[in-house]
Amino acid sequence: MEFAYSRVPALFVGNGVSVKRSLLIPENSMLVCSGRRQVDVQNKSTRCNLNQIAMTAAPSTEVDISRRNVESMIEKSIDSAGEFSERSDLRNLAIIAHVDHGKTTLVDALLGEAKVFRENQEVQERVMDSNDLERERGITILAKNTAITYKDIRLNIVDTPGHADFGGEVERVLNMVDGVLLLVDAVEGPKPQTRFVLRKALEMGLRVVVVVNKIDRPASRPEYVIDHTFDLFCELGATDEQTDFKVVYCSALKKLSGNSPADLQENLQPVLDAILTLPKPKVRRDGPLQLMVSNIDYDDFKGRLGIGRITSGTIKKGTTISIAHPKKEPKTMKLNEIFVYDQFSKKSVDEAHAGDIVVFSGVSTIEIGDTICDSDNPLPLVPIEVEEPTVRMAFSVNTSDFAGREGSLVTSRNIRDRLDKELERNVALRVEQTDSADTYDVLGRGSLHLTILIETMRREGFELMIGAPTVITKVVDGKKLEPFEEVEVEVNNEYMGSIVDMLGRRKGEMIDMGSVNSDGMISVRYLCPTRGLLGIKNAMLTATRGTAIMNSLSAGYRPHVGDIFNRDNGSLVAHETGKVTTNGVENAQDRGKLFVSPGDEVYANQVVGIHQRPGDLKVNVCKTKALTNFRAASKEIAKGVQGVVDLSLDDALEYINEEEVVEVTPESIRISKKRGYKGKK
Repeated sequence: MEFAYSRVPALFVGNGVSVKRSLLIPENSMLVCSGRRQVDVQNKSTRCNLNQIAMTAAPSTEVDISRRNVESMIEKSIDSAGEFSERSDLRNLAIIAHVDHGKTTLVDALLGEAKVFRENQEVQERVMDSNDLERERGITILAKNTAITYKDIRLNIVDTPGHADFGGEVERVLNMVDGVLLLVDAVEGPKPQTRFVLRKALEMGLRVVVVVNKIDRPASRPEYVIDHTFDLFCELGATDEQTDFKVVYCSALKKLSGNSPADLQENLQPVLDAILTLPKPKVRRDGPLQLMVSNIDYDDFKGRLGIGRITSGTIKKGTTISIAHPKKEPKTMKLNEIFVYDQFSKKSVDEAHAGDIVVFSGVSTIEIGDTICDSDNPLPLVPIEVEEPTVRMAFSVNTSDFAGREGSLVTSRNIRDRLDKELERNVALRVEQTDSADTYDVLGRGSLHLTILIETMRREGFELMIGAPTVITKVVDGKKLEPFEEVEVEVNNEYMGSIVDMLGRRKGEMIDMGSVNSDGMISVRYLCPTRGLLGIKNAMLTATRGTAIMNSLSAGYRPHVGDIFNRDNGSLVAHETGKVTTNGVENAQDRGKLFVSPGDEVYANQVVGIHQRPGDLKVNVCKTKALTNFRAASKEIAKGVQGVVDLSLDDALEYINEEEVVEVTPESIRISKKRGYKGKK
């Protein structure tokens, strides 16, 4: 079984946890289970991938939750479930898509179509990407909400991250919506991260509207994309009702849309009209208050903020509520303020009703998975799980020879306070104390997840030493398990041999290989341990001359595959502290690719380049030319300085091994060997 959906005030039993044959059910609650067969409910056939089967029990009685008993109790449960009603004035929807398929651009266009902006207002591109890093990288990092009004109907729209490292936020967002806008590129079609989120949406019984974006691209192939999308729906076990999805074609950038690729109009009304066909929220307006906390935010003035959808009842400002959780004792607290989303901002309201997505303050101890209930009738919903971290990095105080030169926040206390602050809003993050008082282990969903945090701290004035990323293993039934990822690589056919060899050496297992398309590109899917993917991006781009496109998504934990050799080359290590000279660079560049240029300052044991052979090599990039009275025989032979490797934070973290650390400061990114390193000259 799997969780059905949290649309009713009930307890849920599902596949994500170990379920006993019997369960103690509190008073006035329902047990909702899910199956994959057609079930007749009060003579109404409701065929669904996850049939919502409800049953009730008398107070404090044990109920057999076997399928036979569930089916025998359906009629009784339906009679006692309470009155549900639809809210015709509201739609809650999430936009899901692969990275760079145009989610945020489409939201911008919909906001413009709904006349959110003044005619003379200057509007920046990707207005929903409020974070500087989001704008620079062109990706959505944090799930964001907005609300617009169209034809007197309020549309709560959630723009969700498309990268796998932030997939946990996507899963939590789906608990707050009734429908999904699936955005696919008119050329590429559905991609791996689309597949991951779509599977979750279909399992939850959500209806989908497919929007084919970038229809104006010269190479667009809408028929292929729709056929591929339909096949994907069938492969993921969608119901007949879900596979009968509505399709809209658009160009969010040019604000064109229509129900046919050949009939586009110069507005996005067809997209908004398609949104109105999504299911209306089914709620219990008069039931007891139940609100599942799906996300956490933080405000410097209001403190910790909870975000969630009201499943049942009404929530009022200034009232006393109960925080309930199946594994915790209920707590009673008072709500300070309640907000609903209004365009780009939050609007304070006195009360909100079932179906609304709200933000509330005043509850400092709230956690994801908690249920806000009536203080007189605390009935918790089954909590949603926060995704488990898979990668760890060590954050430590900068101890290099250049420590304190460029940053203002350099102490372990500064780092700890900043990490504690990040924990308030970054719910997928974990921080662990190590044996050293100056080092903290930071655990996240992936390298990108932690890289975003490091880059943010660097811009705030921090100096840090970052250790090499390592995966988090588990031991289950005496067996060591490690995280795996499903990888899809699209590359020109002539480089496919290099990709297969590279992933094979990293213990990858081929799942599928496609055929060559009209552009000479071919795609291959692998199941690969996360360890093997650390540091693979640059090697893959080098092997394919920058043409490879790699996407991945989590595939859970599997048995440990043993040692993996990730790096073929050693490092060029600075012999002494000083200023890099042209003479030193000319001599060292024959040994490999350098990270430094003449005039840069380096210190002893700093990594200044990539050795062309395995093993590290110390080089003297600060060497000056000897001044004598003799003219050298090679005077007229000018070597010249070759190009250096421009090292970004992502590149540095991919490159380092367990003997190296990345020194991060507001102005520089350096790699150095750990203290105590002694290499050969």
